[in-house]
Amino acid sequence: MERFEILGTQAPVAPAVPAYHGPVEDSTGIDFLGHATVVVEIGGLRVLTDPVLRPHLAFLERQTTPLHADLYAGIDVVLVSHLHWDHLDLPSLRRLAGTPEIVVPRGAGPLLARRGFGRVHELDAGDSVALGDLRVTATPALHGGFRPPFGPTTASLGYLLEDALRRVYFAGDTDLFPGMADLGELDVALLPIWGWGPRLGPGHLDPYRAAEALRLLRPRTAVPIHWGTYWLRGAGRVLRQRLVNPPHEFAAYAAVSAPDVIVRAALPGERLERIR
Repeated sequence: MERFEILGTQAPVAPAVPAYHGPVEDSTGIDFLGHATVVVEIGGLRVLTDPVLRPHLAFLERQTTPLHADLYAGIDVVLVSHLHWDHLDLPSLRRLAGTPEIVVPRGAGPLLARRGFGRVHELDAGDSVALGDLRVTATPALHGGFRPPFGPTTASLGYLLEDALRRVYFAGDTDLFPGMADLGELDVALLPIWGWGPRLGPGHLDPYRAAEALRLLRPRTAVPIHWGTYWLRGAGRVLRQRLVNPPHEFAAYAAVSAPDVIVRAALPGERLERIR
């Protein structure tokens, strides 16, 4: 079996055809909408991670075509890993229809309540919440949690999603930490492998360190996220290979550090079916 698959061969482009396939029953589809924004179908629910859905975000510009609203239709649960602007974007949350459950690090609830959001669950690392047939458990993450310019500051989290059939780990934004080895058996790991510019600051995984994380996590399948989506406004062509190279580099490193793990990658706006 191929150990690496990436959809598409050109620069990241969102699809023209909406990807929402109706209510979830026992699907294992994953839609990578870009950056850390992923739709995971699990436990009969559509779970959206760190939704950033706009063409522009402060000093960042989306490098793909705009997301069709049907790509994030029917969302039941939203997971927010931390309070940085490129992970908690309040205008993007307002684009979601209905009133999904929102899971956030403890201390972030008042920020959302002041902006009119309800159904918020605050978690510390190790806490869990049951949402229908889905259990969401907060996991540690090694990343800053201050929301500039005035706060608040909370912990950064990852999340473990579990139903009767699968266990999916969404790492949020993090560097390597030993506790990755304590998460137990994983079917899928959604791992950040880059960011939104030509360089990474502390608290991030690059393709090499993300592949090293697979030694600790040992998932059946790894899906690289947090790459290929946003770029510094006005940066022109400065190191723009960082928009397309990270998943290929990650797969090459993973073939050495964790050869039993299948790497499956999608371009922003594309769907991965039959994730095992």
